[in-house]
Amino acid sequence: MPPDPILPSLSRLYTRPGFLLRRAHQISAAVFEDECREVGLTPAQFGVLTVLSVQPGLGQSSLARALGFDKVTVLRVLRGLENRGLVARTPAPDNKRNVCAALTASGEQLLAQAQKPAEAAYKRLLAPLDPQQQAQLLQLLQQLTGELEGDARAAFVPPPPP
Repeated sequence: MPPDPILPSLSRLYTRPGFLLRRAHQISAAVFEDECREVGLTPAQFGVLTVLSVQPGLGQSSLARALGFDKVTVLRVLRGLENRGLVARTPAPDNKRNVCAALTASGEQLLAQAQKPAEAAYKRLLAPLDPQQQAQLLQLLQQLTGELEGDARAAFVPPPPP
């Protein structure tokens, strides 16, 4: 009897875009954390520090949107960075109920130290691909995320230029 085409199979599972994207994300995070072990940063922490270096004093909601994070995630990351003395959170000047975040001097210094290992992680992640494939992958991922942005659980809204 031939296999039922409706029943799931492992080969079908392992070739689904969602499975491959999730696996690629796991590998990307592991490579980043391995390369950035000495500076002690996760990809999320690096993202927060990077955005705040360009947009100091950004509100937590705007920061979450700038990274495509939900508010709980950005709050958790900010608290961890604040506990390490890398970020300072203060009430917003226009609304004391809102909180703004900015890098401390230690945060700026650590972000500068993280640039080389973060670049090494980027290169290591893309190393299996030739330069044309690397460009194509990035273009396809930008197209995929751009076209399906409306389906995201957390909005991605880059902040306006400073």
